[in-house]
Amino acid sequence: MKIPLRFNFFVLLFFLASCASPQAQTLPPTLAVVTQAANASPTPTPFQPVTLTPTAIESPRLIPTFTPEPPTNTPPPTFAFTSTPLPSPTSPPTSSRTQYTLFALLDYYGHQLAVDETIRYTNQTGVPLNELVLAVEPNHRGGFTLENILLDSAALNYDMSGHRLTVYLSQPLAPNAQLALAMRFRISIPSKLKEHPYGYDSMQTNLTDWFPFVVPYSNGWVLHDDYYLGEHLVQDAADFEVNVRVTEGTIAFAASGVGEPNNEWTRYRLFGARTFALSASDQFRFVEATAGAVVIRAYYYPGYETEGLAILNAAVRAVGLFESLFGPYPYGSLSIVQADLNDGQEFDGLVFLATKFYNEYDGSARSNLVAIGVHEIAHQWWYGLVGNDSATEPWLDEALSVYSEALFYEYIYPNSYDWWWQWRVNYFGPSGYVDTSIYEAPTFRAYVNASYLNGANFLEALNYRMGDDAFFTFLCDYASRYGRGRATAYDFFAVARQNTTADISDLIRAYFRGGY
Repeated sequence: MKIPLRFNFFVLLFFLASCASPQAQTLPPTLAVVTQAANASPTPTPFQPVTLTPTAIESPRLIPTFTPEPPTNTPPPTFAFTSTPLPSPTSPPTSSRTQYTLFALLDYYGHQLAVDETIRYTNQTGVPLNELVLAVEPNHRGGFTLENILLDSAALNYDMSGHRLTVYLSQPLAPNAQLALAMRFRISIPSKLKEHPYGYDSMQTNLTDWFPFVVPYSNGWVLHDDYYLGEHLVQDAADFEVNVRVTEGTIAFAASGVGEPNNEWTRYRLFGARTFALSASDQFRFVEATAGAVVIRAYYYPGYETEGLAILNAAVRAVGLFESLFGPYPYGSLSIVQADLNDGQEFDGLVFLATKFYNEYDGSARSNLVAIGVHEIAHQWWYGLVGNDSATEPWLDEALSVYSEALFYEYIYPNSYDWWWQWRVNYFGPSGYVDTSIYEAPTFRAYVNASYLNGANFLEALNYRMGDDAFFTFLCDYASRYGRGRATAYDFFAVARQNTTADISDLIRAYFRGGY
């Protein structure tokens, strides 16, 4: 079905000025774009059809730019990797968010990792806590060894079962009180599977969800069982200082932040994020650009220079557009990393894209490389900035990220807008309740059709019902209210209703089983 364009991109920027910097009305010179023949046959993924009729692709529209902020530096700490006292982390900014400081020593070729971690945790639950529950995701694959957990230099008792680490406190932690845990652990890094980036292969080592973190508390600790259909983790926003070095070799790191020297270490900082991811390789090349204050790097393997530049160009446009639509990009940098995967995967400030997307790319914006790349970039707002329960309400980040793809094509490549709807959504005839959890759908295809694709249908219907002005004001409001927090479906619809006089109850009944 053809869905008409509603507004010119520049008109959109005018009435969304409240979401963007005052400088957002200045347009830059045209960014270099690689142009080749149109994409004729995208590799099948759980999302894309097998065949595609090639058509001519128009030049992309321009997006706003902003002025970058200068970096800041603080004196570095020292550290020796032996059985010595844990290092003293630098002083973090005053915050009630949990603060993680890590010193990670990587034996890249031996596939070993040794880490000292400090966690400053403030009890914001409203009740005294006798224990803390941490997620230890590496324990799913094995090779994780916890050497100790200390509180004020005294060892604590703990129990680890699967990916659940329960730390028993020597005395209750009162509401609003803070403690600092120190721990040392080692990981024998497993070989990577194509289903997930964590682990090593011949080209890279990826550290994702690699350190213990305190899970949210909401009438009990929130730590779901993993499941093959989708992500299961729920994470509070936290502040990170991550220091890394290697035992030998010249290894490049792609990370959730921009590195700075710290004696023999490289230090990264990331504030108000769900997690911190790293990818290491002795093969990486990268190209870099800025979208306003955001440093964007596309990491690729030798021989993929054209594809690396293509996804960099798409990322610059996506970040600029989404800042205008949703609000400021939540971090200082974005790393886009080529990896041997089945698809894409998002983390704060870093996304992975499958090498097969690079292999099939032939210069067209009508491609997996661009579409899925934009999807993962949108997750920086919908997952990173605005958190949610990815296991029980996955549509809150997935449907919004799929619909963000539609917006990207509508305003950057408008001649490809109808193509995108057919290729990514209509081809599959999506159906099912949008508020399906990862544990309920009978198959992955059914799960994607409901939460991702029918979710995009719902958001398009909501956009049409509210009108562009009210709809994008709503998204800005939603991102602002729940930024660095977590939202539920009830929160989503409450903010939507506050930004429109239109009756949306019939849309909710049509797409959702829950009474919102």
